[in-house]
Amino acid sequence: MTKVESKANKGADFAKEHALVMESSYATPSITIVRGKGCYLEDADGKRYLDFLSGIATNALGAAHPDLIDAVTTQMRKVSHLSNFYGNPESLKLARELQRMIGDDEARIFFSNSGAEANEAAIKISRLTGRTRLVATLGSFHGRTIGALSLTGQEKKQKPFRPLLKDVKFVPYGDLEAITRAITKRTAMVLVEPIQGENGVIVPPPGYLKGIEERCAETGTLFALDAIQTGIGRCGSWFGWEEKLAPDLVTVAKGIGGGLPLAATIIRGRSPHFAPGEHGSTFGGNPVAAAAANQVLKTISEKKLMERALTMGSLIKSSIGKIDGVVEVRGRGLLLGIVLERPIAKEVVADLSKLGVLANSTSEQVIRIAPPLILGKREVDSFTKAFSKSMNALRDSK
Repeated sequence: MTKVESKANKGADFAKEHALVMESSYATPSITIVRGKGCYLEDADGKRYLDFLSGIATNALGAAHPDLIDAVTTQMRKVSHLSNFYGNPESLKLARELQRMIGDDEARIFFSNSGAEANEAAIKISRLTGRTRLVATLGSFHGRTIGALSLTGQEKKQKPFRPLLKDVKFVPYGDLEAITRAITKRTAMVLVEPIQGENGVIVPPPGYLKGIEERCAETGTLFALDAIQTGIGRCGSWFGWEEKLAPDLVTVAKGIGGGLPLAATIIRGRSPHFAPGEHGSTFGGNPVAAAAANQVLKTISEKKLMERALTMGSLIKSSIGKIDGVVEVRGRGLLLGIVLERPIAKEVVADLSKLGVLANSTSEQVIRIAPPLILGKREVDSFTKAFSKSMNALRDSK
């Protein structure tokens, strides 16, 4: 058997096994990734892909970053897990850094493993106000646990699992008048994304987040920002907003672990805090994941990757926006939504995959891209050429 045949058979074997863990919850993947380096991934058959999705905005430093490998390996040689019965230096260091990033010396950090868990913690914090009413936005995505799903403004995701939490008011995203009307002195918390990612990378109008913050201050309502997809440098700032804001709660996940499961709920000093025993997480603040996060934050700062995200994002907007069939490219930094004239987003994503580029469609007319923050001009040029080729091929086939 030749090496090529061996690889092809290996890919086929993986395809059969996907049904064991994927078929009932996810669409069966056509690609099995076995390794990667930087902005590139390789599948079981040896095909190379330019990664413009980053594990859904998670692999901030790309694949197999040497500094990240060193940080994780060093910590693994010390201790891999402790639980929260004991402290560990890496999680303490990370907590101090997040406190510094949010700009509040009194802030407290609750570590968990995923964005949904981080938002669950925020929901429980809101109950400590003595109020139960919540406000969220249509089209939002905050997670799939019952609490987080209750604030996810998508009918299709909610319907199979009702009844969910009561007293949740949904309003159109970006409509400041609607959300300020919905916030009253009986509202416990407002949870909103700085940019809606799963809904097609929707950027709110200027002043929207600040207006929500001001209304929350008037009513004594907790102002919570879900920076899970926008945060950790992806949109050119640590959390994904441009305005000067001081939210009561901020949730982060995805990019912070650089590919390892880690999330945090950042709770400002003026907000309610958990008392001992009110909340917990066995793996929250895991020393290996925390070591990875500390290295991610260090590399983003030292390599000026937030600035790079803005530069490369502008380059992508300029180059892709000129392609026939593209209406606009919206978003900020390296979280972008490419809006198409025709409902062919899924076909474009499939064709890009054949051309060796990984992306994602959030709807029939929007393609979402979230490449690693280490992205360079060469990768942008390669993506632009592939995207143009795919659009031309699909146009000619119709």
